[in-house]
Amino acid sequence: MKTKIALSILLLFLSLSAHSKDYKASFFGIESNGTTLNTRSIQKAIDYIHENGGGRLVFNVGRFVTGTIYLKSNVTIRLEEGAVLLGSLNPFDYDRKGYWTAFIFAFDQENIGITGKGVIDGRGYEVAQNTLSLIYKGIIQDTVLKNDRPNEGMRPQNIYFKGCNHILIQGVMIKNPASWNQQYDQCKNLLVENITVDSKNYWNNDGIDIVDCDSVIVRNSYFDASDDAICLKSHQANFLCQNVEISHNMIRSSANGIKFGTFSVGGFKNIYIHKNTVFDTYRSALCFAAVDGGIIENIQVDSLESLNTGNVLFLRIGERRAGKKGSMKNIRISNVYAEVPATKADAGYQYEGPVEDLPRNVSPVSIVGMPDVAIENVVLTNIEIHYPGGGNPKYAKVGLNELDKVPELPAKYPEFSMFKELPAWGFYIRHAKGIKLENVKVSCAKEDYRTAVVLDDVHGISFKGIIVEEPGKKKKPVFADRSTDVKFE
Repeated sequence: MKTKIALSILLLFLSLSAHSKDYKASFFGIESNGTTLNTRSIQKAIDYIHENGGGRLVFNVGRFVTGTIYLKSNVTIRLEEGAVLLGSLNPFDYDRKGYWTAFIFAFDQENIGITGKGVIDGRGYEVAQNTLSLIYKGIIQDTVLKNDRPNEGMRPQNIYFKGCNHILIQGVMIKNPASWNQQYDQCKNLLVENITVDSKNYWNNDGIDIVDCDSVIVRNSYFDASDDAICLKSHQANFLCQNVEISHNMIRSSANGIKFGTFSVGGFKNIYIHKNTVFDTYRSALCFAAVDGGIIENIQVDSLESLNTGNVLFLRIGERRAGKKGSMKNIRISNVYAEVPATKADAGYQYEGPVEDLPRNVSPVSIVGMPDVAIENVVLTNIEIHYPGGGNPKYAKVGLNELDKVPELPAKYPEFSMFKELPAWGFYIRHAKGIKLENVKVSCAKEDYRTAVVLDDVHGISFKGIIVEEPGKKKKPVFADRSTDVKFE
């Protein structure tokens, strides 16, 4: 898989280098004063470069205001240090295509890019507030307005590319979207590297969304998002999000660090996640959700550091759409170090994660399938997780003799806290088979009334070198119910 992606990225660089003629933005009368609306002049520049063999539209120091622009084949936007591409504050300056609105659109283009040391600033909070004002005046209709939050499709994303091939996003800062920050939908051969994402000024501010794409690298970047930071999605049954590498990133989120889903219609296959750090994150460092009928297969995670993150790992099969059950198998996770806090990990965010699932005790690593669809073939190797312990039994305690009190909730939105109370503090594994835990260490700072590891309807699981450290009275570290072929080596 990595060889295939590397070859595609090499072709990307060769394609872009063939169209490297530079055109200064000022050549097209594009103003840098931070007030002039440049939409038409920027679009004219892109069109001209596209029609004349391709090249780079270069923005030097200045603040360039624009509404929706469309990137076209063989054109790269180059933002030099000190150049800021500013989104207009007027919602009517943005186009809507299908469901989505965006600052920078591209449809079915090839050899396109956004590079440099400059900034894309969507000024999304102001745009969203101005949209809300127009809704209340009756000028814009929003039938699903809730909690003074306009529909996410009416708020512009910073970048939305669909059906594009050979894309380079490199070096830039992308900040302050009104909705998702950047979405790449059904694209191929995408390289995102060395970017900074500051995406926490409004609701639904995902850091990056990779939707049904093939051959993608996201690396050496920093993500700070008020919603999922790096999110893979699958919107259509005849597509997969596949052949993806996510490596050497620093990730912070008031939702999940790296997530598959929630949209998971087609699924995810051949994903390599390597040397990432997730910190100060409210939900899961890793969340893999197969809840819309799609597959999750052949996933490898290596070298993950999770610091001050509410949950380390959440694997879930569900059935949000009646009759559409997902599947999950062949997952290897190795070399993980994690510290889980007793307090809310994203405290202080402008848009913190919701508190509707509180109070509850700290949630364990959870691998939860369905009674008729097990999660299969998961290998966890060299895992070290430090928990706070101190679980409070007054929070709707679930005893080991009443595991059926943990609800199935097949149609509920998948989050690590969805079951509220779980009977384990370290690992909770339910409806699974073919599981291996090797060189796994879990510890808790305070004694917890719960058991470290609880198995419910698990068939074929082996433990090799498991270490459980907990102060206070001794109890068996692993409890199994309705489970078979449980082995300790």
